[in-house]
Amino acid sequence: MSALENYQKQILDSINIGLIVVDAEENILLWNAWLEKHSGISAEKALHHKIEAAFVTAPSAAFMAALRNNLTYGLPAVLSNALHRSPLALFSVDENFQQQLAIHQSITITSLVTEDDSRRCLIQISDSSTSIRREKMLRSHSEILKKDATTDSLTSLYNRRFFDEHYKMSLGQAIRQKHPLSIFMVDIDYFKQYNDYYGHPAGDKILIQVASTLKSQISRSSDMLARYGGEEFVMVLPNMTEENAMQFANKLITAVSQLALPHVKSRIEKRITISIGISTYDPNQHREVSALIDAADTALYKAKQQGRNQACLLPLDTLLAHRLQIHVE
Repeated sequence: MSALENYQKQILDSINIGLIVVDAEENILLWNAWLEKHSGISAEKALHHKIEAAFVTAPSAAFMAALRNNLTYGLPAVLSNALHRSPLALFSVDENFQQQLAIHQSITITSLVTEDDSRRCLIQISDSSTSIRREKMLRSHSEILKKDATTDSLTSLYNRRFFDEHYKMSLGQAIRQKHPLSIFMVDIDYFKQYNDYYGHPAGDKILIQVASTLKSQISRSSDMLARYGGEEFVMVLPNMTEENAMQFANKLITAVSQLALPHVKSRIEKRITISIGISTYDPNQHREVSALIDAADTALYKAKQQGRNQACLLPLDTLLAHRLQIHVE
């Protein structure tokens, strides 16, 4: 081997990508040190053998098709890791070649010009595993940040910020599709007294248990439950009429009551109970819908006035008529 050839070999072996050259018959003419390291196959064993048989497992069909298109027609090809994660049996391994982890690969296949016009093909292989891991990490961090921005940290329900956006979309969809939409405002009865007597850590546990119970009662993907603030929750329930809303509200009240969570300072039951205010948008009756949340909130106030541990429904028209009367007076 001449000095120049020696330098060329050192350069090829020091490059941090895999390099393979094959001839028109798919025989391997070049197999650099990177390939030796990540395939576990020495250049001595690989050279002058068919590339299809050189690896411990055969290359993927997509790789072989791209290689043959290049050798036959001179078509260059790029196999991205997005579509072809590991076309070749290459691994990230320890010194003893014991822990084999498949490398995510980006492969470029190009033609080489020779003096005798015979076909040669250069295959360049880079390890995309690090960039893949970095991308997954960034995506994971992004999802965590997104979750933190829309989720209540205590109850794991959606937070007020998410509710505000979701409510606008749900209401717009109900108006366009002409289907009813019910809003529930849910409040834990005498929760301040519970906190004062049992302590805030115990109060937090109650919030978590009530939140979990309310969530267990909804089954449709379109239903949304959020923590509205303090001991108050809000539900957005598409395609729910006033009649069905009252039935569902009573189901929620029963589910929480059956938890039998002691509350000695409650003035109605010696257990944790909830009150619910409901208002429903009916596309056949209402044009003005801006007061829907206010109506549900007013209904919750009435439920408390009437003794708590119950649901109260306030028709949207009733609140709008009351507002109009006040304005006229």
